[in-house]
Amino acid sequence: MSFKQITKTIQERKTTYAYDFSDRKIEKETIEAIVINALWAPTHKLTQPWRFVVLEGKHRETLGEFMANYYRKLYSEDEFSNERYRETKTYASKASMIGVIFKPSKRAQLPEWEEIAAISSAVQNMWLSCTSLNLGSYWDTSIATIKYGEKEISLEENEQFLGVFFIGHVKENLPKVNRKRKPLSKKLSWHFKK
Repeated sequence: MSFKQITKTIQERKTTYAYDFSDRKIEKETIEAIVINALWAPTHKLTQPWRFVVLEGKHRETLGEFMANYYRKLYSEDEFSNERYRETKTYASKASMIGVIFKPSKRAQLPEWEEIAAISSAVQNMWLSCTSLNLGSYWDTSIATIKYGEKEISLEENEQFLGVFFIGHVKENLPKVNRKRKPLSKKLSWHFKK
């Protein structure tokens, strides 16, 4: 792959919410290939501090209901309308979902931030894989999603549920979003020491 090709994939990676997914199913082999790419993320001392779980079947229904009810308790009706409540209940109905779990290493005494950074790299690998396959995706780390995972998934001691990675085929003819980043001059400086 050329630098130009990888730059294009990186710059085309974006958040695509499950509202914009079509009914078309993601094949098991595709999900496995995406997670295999996640496993190749860099990790200090090769701790590989992650575990992934595919949420299937009723999870598509119960996650949406859990989110809708959670936000209904958290926000007023003005902030979270009845229409938004109904939409949220069916939010996950067309998505393939992968739970992201932090599994700290027992053998390596590494700072937690390093392990979380490794997991973030793994998720970025999944995101870039989805982009290259023309699939929509995003990592939902909302408190509602995390609470759902903590309730539904059997976590081992010291494990943390870090959200759900949503994947789906994107509906056709969605409006193109103009994505922006701050210019390099605002984010890169050079420091020279004599």
